[in-house]
Amino acid sequence: MSVRAFLALELPPEAKQAIATALGPTAERCAGLRRTALEGLHLTLRFLGETSPEQIEALVAELAPEAARCVPAAARVAGLGLFPERGAPRILWLAVELSEPFLELQRACEAAACRLGFEPEPRPFRPHLTLGRWRERVPRPELAPLGVGPVRLDRLVLFRSRLDARSAVYTPLHTFALGATTRDRGLLDMPHSPGRTS
Repeated sequence: MSVRAFLALELPPEAKQAIATALGPTAERCAGLRRTALEGLHLTLRFLGETSPEQIEALVAELAPEAARCVPAAARVAGLGLFPERGAPRILWLAVELSEPFLELQRACEAAACRLGFEPEPRPFRPHLTLGRWRERVPRPELAPLGVGPVRLDRLVLFRSRLDARSAVYTPLHTFALGATTRDRGLLDMPHSPGRTS
C-alpha cells in the first residue's frame, strides 16, 4: 500500500525548542497563525507524495551512499519570510543557510525521485522551516529579525505524512546517518515516535 512521503533533514530537539522560544513574540503579533508543533519542525528536501513500497525500498538504496557522502555540519538558521511573496500570507517560514554538501544531497534526492517516476519539482529549492500557516485571509504582518544561531544537521529522514482530524502526523520510515559508514548506518535506522504539525 502506498503512503504519502517526503525527505527531510531532521533538527535536534534543542534546536526545535530554541526556535519555538524565539518565535514566541512574533507569533503573538501574527493574528490567526497556526504554529507548527515542535516535533513537526524539519527541513524538507523533496516532497514525494504517494509513494509505493517498491519506491521506498529503491529510495533507501539510492540515497544511503549519498547520505554517507554528506558530512554532518552546522547550518545558520535566521531570517523570517512569508509565502506567497505578495498578498495575503499563507505560510510563515524561517530561512536556513545550507553549505554545498547539503545542497548536493538535496539535488541527489531530486534526481533519485525523478529516476523512480516522480514528477520533477518545478520550483527552485529554497531551504526553510515552516513555522506556521494561516487558514484565513489576513493582512501581511511586520516581521522582526529572528535567528537561533548555528544548528547541527546530522540525519536525513524519509518521513510518512498522514493527516488526521487535527493536523499532519509525521512518522520516520527510514533514517540515514549523514557521513555514516556501512557498518554505522543501521544505528539510526530504528523506530521513532511520530511528529505532528498544528
